[in-house]
Amino acid sequence: MPRTQAQPFLKWAGGKRQLLSEIHKHIPEKFATYYEPFLGAGAVLFSLQPAQAVINDINEELVNCYAVIRDSVDELIASLKRHTNDQDYYYWLRDLDRQECYRSLSPVERASRILYLNKTCFNGLFRVNSQGYFNVPYGRYAKPKIVDEPVLRAVHEYLAGNDVRIENTDFEEALKGVSPGDFVYLDPPYDPVSDTSSFTGYSLTGFSQKEQKRLKKLFDELTAKGCYALLSNSATPLILELYQEYDPIFVSAKRAINSKASGRGKIGEVLVNNFAHLKRKA
Repeated sequence: MPRTQAQPFLKWAGGKRQLLSEIHKHIPEKFATYYEPFLGAGAVLFSLQPAQAVINDINEELVNCYAVIRDSVDELIASLKRHTNDQDYYYWLRDLDRQECYRSLSPVERASRILYLNKTCFNGLFRVNSQGYFNVPYGRYAKPKIVDEPVLRAVHEYLAGNDVRIENTDFEEALKGVSPGDFVYLDPPYDPVSDTSSFTGYSLTGFSQKEQKRLKKLFDELTAKGCYALLSNSATPLILELYQEYDPIFVSAKRAINSKASGRGKIGEVLVNNFAHLKRKA
């Protein structure tokens, strides 16, 4: 059972808070090490709080936030308290990644910047342009919670008090150390529900159909190895076809993060696990 009140410390597209009750129905009763190679906001990680975990994300700025909260939470909180909720200040700080001085920022300063932008930007989006620069407009919120000290300290307590390894690499590389009996939760950028969907636009590199197929191959390899695997994705024809042998389970969750109000609503999603296949192997 969770030992602290740790919970997601930022908004993130595709966050799993809305689906936690469904996801928990598909968590194995016992497992060794927990792996989450597409970490995002970490809702599932913080709801489980495993004593042994390997967490990973391809987004360098996001991973830096986790490492700073684990190693330097006091310095981070002090830095966050110096920010002001002002439009001119927001755009100055947002545009720092376009300046040469950005490279000289400390890990704490970079994490503080990302957390501030996440709390004050429009609708909590994380989005970068083709050059990799953060480009979300100012949110105009009257009283955004820039410093959520109890949550940051709870996340620090969990990360620093347990055997949690933090990685910043490709999802396949992050899973090279898995062993039979480990549990892997896969929450990749979702397959777009339409040609105009921006559901994969929040990752720095995107996630193509080729990547979805590479992930399915990895899912099969985890099954063959004897690892528990659970995957979340959108209920598109591609995903349903790829995982048809695993009998995808349909679920739905309300998505609050979208640049257009019309895009905020219930999205058809699936959960896929390999538990029945592991039982047949046993």
